[in-house]
Amino acid sequence: MKKFALLALLLTISAVAGRAQESRQDVSVSGSAILLPFKSSSTDVKVSAKRGLGALFSYRFMLTPRGAVEANYGYSQGALHYVAPSYNYAVNTRLQEVSVAYVYNFNFHNFNPFVEAGGGALLWGNIRNLGTTTLDVKSQNTIVGLYGGGIAYEISPSFDIRAEYRGIFSKVPNFGYSPLTTNRYYNVNNPVIGVAYHF
Repeated sequence: MKKFALLALLLTISAVAGRAQESRQDVSVSGSAILLPFKSSSTDVKVSAKRGLGALFSYRFMLTPRGAVEANYGYSQGALHYVAPSYNYAVNTRLQEVSVAYVYNFNFHNFNPFVEAGGGALLWGNIRNLGTTTLDVKSQNTIVGLYGGGIAYEISPSFDIRAEYRGIFSKVPNFGYSPLTTNRYYNVNNPVIGVAYHF
């Protein structure tokens, strides 16, 4: 009986140790750029943007050896420029992203390419400073689709370096001010590079 109890205890400890060595979660911190394309609309509104810079924070949980779910929070600042025959407005923006995605990984030694797809929301906040030339704008949320792909290079069992292109499909914001409405959608280009920690 004692031998059986000892054997059961050893099996339990080895199973727990094996599970502890298997990294099923990771967190990453990345620098990001937000590149918004030029858009013109049927309403004579033209929208251009300055490059935005910021950070992306992600958490992944592995469901299978190749599949994971990912939660993201992104923050950046930039500026949008709206031009029409009757006005010329600039809006300094504080852009936040909240999204979830399914990630599929491919493993090649230390290189781990991956693709992802999901959805979420962009929170377009306006910064009231000298760069914002109209006070009629308000914060606005847009529902978005997310897709992307990248590669992770494992530098140790606990850390990897990630480089990724992310595309975010969103409606062009009007900041709750109808003269800025374009009735258009665009692809927000979001390249990121950062470090992930596995645990």
